[in-house]
Amino acid sequence: MELDPLMMQQTLEDWVVNKCEDWRDYYESNYEKMHDEYYRLWRGIWAPEDQERASERSRIISPALQQAVESNVAELEEATFGRGKWFDITDDTNDKERQDIMYLRNKLTEDFENCKVRQAVAECLINAAVFGCGVGEITLEEIKEMAPATQPIMDGQLQAVGVNITDRVVVKLNPVLPQNFLVDPVATCVDDALGVAIDEFVGRHHVELLQENGTYRDEYVGNAAPDTNLEPDQDLTIYNDDKVRLTKYYGLVPKELLEDALGEKVEEESMYVEAIVVIANGGILLKAEANPYMMKDRPVVAFPWDVVPGRFWGRGVCEKGYNSQKALDTELRARIDALSLTIHPMMAIDATRLPRGSKPEVRPGKMILTNGDPREVLQPFTFGNVNQNTFVQAGALQQMVQQATGAVDSAGIAGQVNGEATAAGISMSLGAIIKRHKRTLINFQQSFLLPFVKKAAHRYMQFDPENYPVKDYKFNATSTLGIIAREYEVTQMVQLLQTMKQDSPLYPVLIQSIIDNMNLSNREELLQMLQQASQPNPEQQKIAEETRQAQMAFQKSQTDALSAQAQADNARAFKMRAETEAIPFELEIDKIKAVTTNLDDGVEDEREFQRRLSVADRTLKEREIDIKEMQAKAQLKQQQEAKAAEAQLLAAIGPKQ
Repeated sequence: MELDPLMMQQTLEDWVVNKCEDWRDYYESNYEKMHDEYYRLWRGIWAPEDQERASERSRIISPALQQAVESNVAELEEATFGRGKWFDITDDTNDKERQDIMYLRNKLTEDFENCKVRQAVAECLINAAVFGCGVGEITLEEIKEMAPATQPIMDGQLQAVGVNITDRVVVKLNPVLPQNFLVDPVATCVDDALGVAIDEFVGRHHVELLQENGTYRDEYVGNAAPDTNLEPDQDLTIYNDDKVRLTKYYGLVPKELLEDALGEKVEEESMYVEAIVVIANGGILLKAEANPYMMKDRPVVAFPWDVVPGRFWGRGVCEKGYNSQKALDTELRARIDALSLTIHPMMAIDATRLPRGSKPEVRPGKMILTNGDPREVLQPFTFGNVNQNTFVQAGALQQMVQQATGAVDSAGIAGQVNGEATAAGISMSLGAIIKRHKRTLINFQQSFLLPFVKKAAHRYMQFDPENYPVKDYKFNATSTLGIIAREYEVTQMVQLLQTMKQDSPLYPVLIQSIIDNMNLSNREELLQMLQQASQPNPEQQKIAEETRQAQMAFQKSQTDALSAQAQADNARAFKMRAETEAIPFELEIDKIKAVTTNLDDGVEDEREFQRRLSVADRTLKEREIDIKEMQAKAQLKQQQEAKAAEAQLLAAIGPKQ
């Protein structure tokens, strides 16, 4: 694709400045007036355009919206930073060693604390609550890290005390006000835009130092022309000396224009190149280069407080409570104006009966001269009393501000947190408020917090690889519930704790959860002591183990003894069964012997044989009956002994189970 012929006459700085001017015109036409008014309402600053009536004289601004902004921001800050550790890092599931993860997280936390990242994030949260969108610029700064040290001198006989100086690069977060941030109007986020620009005033020495170390080109910049639209507070007297208007553009630029500015070819196949361009005072090119970061990402993070579909600028707390705040201010100003007419004394005077040149003033101790009876010349009067319903109306309007913004103060929404409602009503009301805070918290984490941590870690890996090993880490936010949600959950768990006994296995778990949710200064110590108390004493554990082994040995010996006794009984039973089975054979032998003994041949002997045989049969039957009775008694005795052994074994094992 060929370059536009009109663009052939442009330089890179002209192209960037033209884009920025178009984007600023769009912002000023659609958002500047609203953002200025939101800022004044939050600061409590009155302006003539804030009058709702031509006769309005009072300039009071209710603090309801200020309280809403501070309450919402404080809730998100507590939810993000209340536990100390506000982000976590995960590694590949195949990597079982977590030493590198712990080191990287601790190192990042230490550097973020030294660079005051938490303070910068809090400022971005305030900007998002007031203007609807929080923007932060990720900057790199080379610093000299100094640490006290000693060094041996004179062959180790003395110690020299001094400072070790180490040059290193740190990552900082620079909060950006909406009037200093320019974005492509058709974009809904930073990454989808053609580019973004940060247009603000900086100290002249800042530019000169960067020119000295070679970051910026050595060009004369001079002083910037005054522009109140870029100032953080437009109501203050502007200081115009030693300032430079610096425009930092991050985004796509035409490849040909970048090559002309650099004087060399750019290795990029597309007609647009992701680049960084810095321009001073609207036309002096200080820096132009292709994106130098290894992930080719833009060093800007932004998030809307509440998403407006199809728009980059979101909906903040001030916009949500704007109408209720304006109505509340009008009500209060009307009441104050009415009080000025009803409180201060006024007099009706007959001007024809006053001495010439007298001043009809009313003040303590003043003498008023009249021509005639003063009761006929002077008469005090009032305009009536102020309606007492204005108090009720002001309170209702304040509740409307809280309802619109989701903020809860010490007074609370009527009947919800001040003891006028039931526990179920309080739970329902706080549950709705907590859900609104969670919605904003998740949006802040996904769009601002995690992208910042990820980009900062990548810059440390690129420019400080000695302290930050290069690996593909996954970053997670560890934000928790805010103060309101935390107190609400603690109340619920305390009520649940009262319904169970102390010997329940859930009892210590609930106590640990309650302490973990409480914002105590020694919370970590209490949790550690609770964990130590839940763990068994090594000595007691050893004694319990020895006792258990002794019981097991005793039970084993009893089991062995009972098993031996059972085997002996089985052997006796087997012997008795064998003897019993052999008895019939012996009886048959005895029968034959008895019948056949002392018999001779003949008829009488035959009869004797028959007689003996019948007697033997009868005797044999009697003996069989006796043997069966003996077998039944032996079997019954064996069953009784087996049952007794089984009962003794169960009695020995039962206490252990």
